[in-house]
Amino acid sequence: MNAPNEIEAIRLSKQGQSGSSRRSFLQGAALTGATAFAVLGGLSTVASASAAEQEEEPDSMRYEHDHLKKDDRDILIAAQIAEALAVTTYSNIIDTSPFFKTIPDDDQGYLIGARQEEMSHYLLEQSVTDQPTPFTEFFYPHKMFSDAQTTLDILVTLEDAFIAAYLVGVRNFSTRNLRVTAARILGIESDHRTLARVVGGDVTPQFGGPISSITGIQGVAESIAPPNNNGYERTLCWTSINQALTALTPFVSFNAAKAAGFDTSQSFPFEPFNPTLPNPLGDFISFKGC
Repeated sequence: MNAPNEIEAIRLSKQGQSGSSRRSFLQGAALTGATAFAVLGGLSTVASASAAEQEEEPDSMRYEHDHLKKDDRDILIAAQIAEALAVTTYSNIIDTSPFFKTIPDDDQGYLIGARQEEMSHYLLEQSVTDQPTPFTEFFYPHKMFSDAQTTLDILVTLEDAFIAAYLVGVRNFSTRNLRVTAARILGIESDHRTLARVVGGDVTPQFGGPISSITGIQGVAESIAPPNNNGYERTLCWTSINQALTALTPFVSFNAAKAAGFDTSQSFPFEPFNPTLPNPLGDFISFKGC
């Protein structure tokens, strides 16, 4: 048994330990709070800096037009060439390809809608560069438009190239507005690639259908099932817009077309028009998109 003095000493000792523990806890909590406050303060500063950067880059077409840098212009001009080529391709599929009128109405509607969308892309880009495409006549491989397999192979090849080219824009554009716009457009080009692969299965036997595989820019015959066969968009390892221009050169240059074995006996003109997009909710609206 402990003596009364010993019990009192033990009690006081435990109180001292308890008080010390509370002081340690409070000190630790204060330190943690101060650290958290400092971190939050730092995040707030970063957020404020980010907001300031956004304020310095107005979401207006006029701003992009007036502050356009050379490298950005080069990418946009390349995109205009691609879009002019796309408009010409879709226009001639719709107007001249024998298989077009035999595919289902929804397939026809896709091709008609894609033509409108590509023209809209072209005009948007031209509004920033304030200059037209430097190429207005295009060449294609033999049997383009007359043969369904060739036509869909080239259509998917072009959409592959357009997607990779806009990914170069996402990577290399100097402004947030242009990077986001490139991403918005490449999403539509991805839709076009998928839907072109859908059309393959609907080509009638009269025109060599149903087409079960389509060969794109990578030179590999790929099954049309499923039509949306990408988990991620293909970059084609392109990091410079010059790589996209090289891929498109046979379509725009007589000599390059001849060297590539394209049909140089005729060229197809780019014929601009005022597009009507399928749904106003999917219009450009603004750089913010709202």
